[in-house]
Amino acid sequence: MLLPTEKFVLRSTLTSPFGRKVRMAIDVLGLAYRVSIVPADTLDEGDTLREQNPLGKLPCLLLADGTAIYDSRVIIEFLQELTGSNRLVPARGLERYQVLTRAVLADGITDAGLLMVYEGRFRQPGTFSERWLSHQRGKIGRALAIFESAPPPSDNTDIVSIGLTCALGYLDWRKPIEWRDRHPRLVAWLAAFSAHEPAVGRTSVPTA
Repeated sequence: MLLPTEKFVLRSTLTSPFGRKVRMAIDVLGLAYRVSIVPADTLDEGDTLREQNPLGKLPCLLLADGTAIYDSRVIIEFLQELTGSNRLVPARGLERYQVLTRAVLADGITDAGLLMVYEGRFRQPGTFSERWLSHQRGKIGRALAIFESAPPPSDNTDIVSIGLTCALGYLDWRKPIEWRDRHPRLVAWLAAFSAHEPAVGRTSVPTA
């Protein structure tokens, strides 16, 4: 049983897009005072992250008894239940699954962007697979087209708007593709949502 005063540890970095997702949710749910962020290095074989999450992936939430919860979607659902609300994800019904599906689409943009960045980071120049990069670009392009045709409400904060903000922020930061010229409605949406939701600015990726 969780105590109302129980503290948690988030293993993440300030630059992880999925870690940012959770940090935004923590901010929105008013739980920042209960969560400490402890950096983790996914490439360090000696990092305890690999014991906490055998996949060695970020983010990972640790409860006071050492219990680990991952990935970002699961952590956000846990944190929401902790607050007794359904602010970020509807509790039940078709609306819940529609929101979760859109959230997966937003996360898919981030996933594909990460895979494109990793292609350049972990392969030697001249060995990049253009077929693989094109495959990931296609995922991003199709997902962005869906959101361009029907952006989320810019005055509502939920798991979709949080995930999409982090996806677009990652594309802006790492630049696996250029998206802004082709998606003016999403550009406008991101600006409007950022003005509406203070957590966007509070969790932005450090530039220095």
